[in-house]
Amino acid sequence: MKTESEIRKEILDLVHELYRIREQNKKFIPGKTRIHYSGRVFDEKEMKAAVDSVLDFWLTLGKRGREFIKDFTEYMGMKYGVVTNSGSSANLLALSALCSKNIRKPLRMGDEVITTALTFPTTLNPILQNGLTPVFVDVEEGTYNIDTEMIERAISQKTRAIFFAHTLGNPADMDKIMDIAGKYNLYVIEDTCDALDSRFKGKLCGTFGDMSTFSFYAAHHITMGEGGAVLTNNYELYKQVLSIRDWGRACFCQTGEENPSGACGHRFDYKFEGLPEGYDHKYVYSNVGYNLKPLDIQCAMGIEQLKKLPSFTERRKHNFNHLYNLFKKYESKFILPRWLKEAEPSWFALPLTIREDAGFTRKEFIAYLESKLIETRMLFAGNILKHPAYKNINCRIEGELNNTNAILERAFFIGVYPGLTEEMLDYMSSAVDEFMNLR
Repeated sequence: MKTESEIRKEILDLVHELYRIREQNKKFIPGKTRIHYSGRVFDEKEMKAAVDSVLDFWLTLGKRGREFIKDFTEYMGMKYGVVTNSGSSANLLALSALCSKNIRKPLRMGDEVITTALTFPTTLNPILQNGLTPVFVDVEEGTYNIDTEMIERAISQKTRAIFFAHTLGNPADMDKIMDIAGKYNLYVIEDTCDALDSRFKGKLCGTFGDMSTFSFYAAHHITMGEGGAVLTNNYELYKQVLSIRDWGRACFCQTGEENPSGACGHRFDYKFEGLPEGYDHKYVYSNVGYNLKPLDIQCAMGIEQLKKLPSFTERRKHNFNHLYNLFKKYESKFILPRWLKEAEPSWFALPLTIREDAGFTRKEFIAYLESKLIETRMLFAGNILKHPAYKNINCRIEGELNNTNAILERAFFIGVYPGLTEEMLDYMSSAVDEFMNLR
């Protein structure tokens, strides 16, 4: 009779064989195979890790989640990390932690948070969900990042935080942002969901502010299918993020902790006002929370993906440079992306803005690319204040949002993800050249 380890090995060997068979059948056919703006890049290691996790049949977050967040936190050089079910949840957890009454200087309803209207909804939503007031400033042309010259002008007596994204992997000016935050005693949250492995002055994005957030959605730099993380060097904030992720409970023992007294050794020793003495600490709630945990199977994939991040980053840079040089020939028609000299982006995508006098519209250009099966995407919401859900929100706008509105009208992006082959890049170049030669 076979042992469990022998059966598992046979299963995993078959998974490897299945992957090999699938790869043999993959072929790029110019004009017939769609070129995605992003997607999963994986091999048999992720498939085997996922199946191995399923065979354990631990159905929630467990040992692989602990291994992943340990590896990820170490990679980023941060002290504390919490793995989540999405980058959107990571944003909600980070801002909600700043509102927790359990920290020394919490945000309170009506406090202001400086941000941008060029955003993904779930960067803005936590501000609104926590009863805070978003204060919108414009972004820079070409970098698509928060205009640091406008931040200080936007500060009022109610301002308590700055919450922004490194747009499409392009590092924001962290020197200026952190100087302003220090001067006015403001919290800083870096939305690093599109900027994993990007650097500013050699330091990883997501390691400057009080907290940073990450997404491991299928389109991002590494993937668990769905997933995310919050990182911080502040233990007080870490405890609140962990609590709010896990239903808001006061206890921070691991899920499934078998020690009757819990990891802290004091599970039944606490006394809380209004509760019986010795009430189980695992069922005492110190925050208004949620259940925002991922599954262990997702983290099993993430462990393998993280090992590949450096090679993914190099491929992203290669693909970006190839397409940037293509559009450089047509700079009179497109506003090309730019980045600070201190920045080393790991690009999520290549953003472009059609110039007003280009002689063609964004609609015409992207319709042509899509007809050639080259995927395009809008630069997220463009100006989110123009969208139906946000037209009447309580907010403040500092200055004009001229660049934001130009992005809404004329910007888009195309992919640079590691799954793009040289053959695909050449086909994309030919398609763009063809369009431009017709003009």
